[in-house]
Amino acid sequence: MKIRNMEGRNGRAVPNQHVIEADNGDVFFQSYDSIIAVKRADGIVLDITCWDYSKTTGRYRNQFLGETKKETERKIKDGTYRLEGLN
Repeated sequence: MKIRNMEGRNGRAVPNQHVIEADNGDVFFQSYDSIIAVKRADGIVLDITCWDYSKTTGRYRNQFLGETKKETERKIKDGTYRLEGLN
């Protein structure tokens, strides 16, 4: 397992925002103590209660997914992304 801090706009490590690479290939985005999203071989899963917790979480979720909140909402609605309890 590998854990690293996400980078801010200035290229520096941001505290409390982590990317976790599991040995099985899953890649998690964790904000503070909550798992927000996971990229799995079978698709992306977002936490049902925390995926849109705050502006800061949203900023780094967008960075992790490589898209805007509007795109994420569309993918949730059309079933591309699943919502599950990850915490």
